[in-house]
Amino acid sequence: MQNGTAIAYIRVSTNEQAQEGVSLAAQEERVRAYCIAAGLQLAGIIREEGISGKVELSKRPQGSRLAQAMKKHGAAHIVTLKLDRLFRNTRDALGTVDRWDKAGISLHIVDMGGQAISTTSAVGRMFLTMLAGFAQFERDLTSERTRAAMAHKRMKQEFVGTVPYGFTCEGGQLVPDATEQALVARIFLLREEMGLTLQAIADVLTEDGAPTKRGGRWYPSTVKSILRNKALYTAA
Repeated sequence: MQNGTAIAYIRVSTNEQAQEGVSLAAQEERVRAYCIAAGLQLAGIIREEGISGKVELSKRPQGSRLAQAMKKHGAAHIVTLKLDRLFRNTRDALGTVDRWDKAGISLHIVDMGGQAISTTSAVGRMFLTMLAGFAQFERDLTSERTRAAMAHKRMKQEFVGTVPYGFTCEGGQLVPDATEQALVARIFLLREEMGLTLQAIADVLTEDGAPTKRGGRWYPSTVKSILRNKALYTAA
C-alpha cells in the first residue's frame, strides 16, 4: 500500500499577519480539509512565522524541521496551501521538488489558482514547472514596475520605501512619531543595557501590548531591523 503519511508546511511573513486568508489558522484549516479529502494521514504541521518567502526553504528556521519531521514519521507527502508558502523563486522550487521526487516524496498544493495539484503524476509535475516559471515572471515584472515608480519619486525628492518604525510619512517626508520613538529607545535599552536577545525583546514587547506598525505580535526580525537603523533614530 502506498505511504499516505503527510507533513504540512504553513507560513506567514510579518507583513501578512492581518491579511484575510493568509493567517496560520486559515492555512491549517485548508490543509487539514485537503488531507481528509485526499485520504492522507496528517502526521504533523510545520509552522513558520515572521519569515519572508524570499528566504530559501532550506535556510528558514523551520526548513530543517520539515526535513526532520518527514524522516521521523516516514512521510511521503508534503502539503502546503499555496506555492508561495514554500517557494518564491523558480530555482528553489524546481530544485527542491526534484530532490523530493527522487526521494519518493510528493508535493501537494491545495490552492493553485483555485485547483489542487500534486507531483504524484506527470501532469502535476508539468503544471508545477509551468506555474513556478509564470510566478517568477510575475514577481520580476512587479519588481521592474516598483523600481520605476521609486525612481520617479526620487526625482521628486520624495521618501520611498517602507516607513521605518518610529516615523510617519507626511508630504513625502519622514516625521518622528513620539509613541514609537519611545518604544525604539526602550528596544535599545533592552538590547544594549540589559543584553536581551532579539527573541526576548520581541516577547517582552508583545506581552506588554506594545503597538507594531500593522498590529499583532513582535518578531525578532522586526527588532533586528530597528537595531540596525541606529543612525536613523539618533538623527531624528
